[in-house]
Amino acid sequence: MKNYLKFMEVIGSLKHLKRTGWVLRKVQDCETVSSHMYRMAMMSFFLEDCHGLDRTRVMEMSLVHDLAEGIVGDITPYCGVPREEKVLREFSAMTEIANLLGPNKDKVMALFNEYEEGQTPEAKFVKDLDRLDMVMQAYEYEKRDSCPMHLQEFFDSTENKFSHPLVVDIVNAIKEERTKLPGTRAMN
Repeated sequence: MKNYLKFMEVIGSLKHLKRTGWVLRKVQDCETVSSHMYRMAMMSFFLEDCHGLDRTRVMEMSLVHDLAEGIVGDITPYCGVPREEKVLREFSAMTEIANLLGPNKDKVMALFNEYEEGQTPEAKFVKDLDRLDMVMQAYEYEKRDSCPMHLQEFFDSTENKFSHPLVVDIVNAIKEERTKLPGTRAMN
C-alpha cells in the first residue's frame, strides 16, 4: 500500500505543477502538467475507426508521457539542462514511478518508452496532441487575456511539425480563429 500512496503523491504533485513555458512568459493562472495531460487524453476521442490508431493506447500514452515531471519538474529547452541530461533524469524518474506500480510497471514503462522513441503511429499522434494542446492553450490565453499575438513563439515553435491530417486541420482552425481575436491585424 505504501507504494500506491507514493504513486498517488507523485500524481498529486502534477496537479499543482505549473507548466514552465507559461510561467516563464508570466502567464497568470496558467495550466498545470496534469491539466495538460488530461486534455491530451480527452483529445483521443477525436479518433474514429477510420484513423487506424489504437485510441486506448493514445489515451494511456497521453496520461504517461509527462509523468516523470512529478519528480524532475517540467524541464524546457529554456531551463539550461542539456537534452541528454533531461532524458536521463526523466528515464530515471519513470523507472522509480513505474516500480511503485507492481505488475503494471512494465506497461507504464513501455508506454513512456514508446512515446520517447516516437516511432509508432500512436506515439507520433500523441506528440502531435502534445503540440496541439500547447497551441490551443496559447490561443486560449491570448483570448482570455486580450493579448492577441502575444504568444506567437508557441505557434512558431510548432510550425511544420504536425503530421496527422486531423491535427493539421485542427491547428489550421485554431490559427483561423486566432486571426479573429479583437485587436488582431490581418495576417498573411
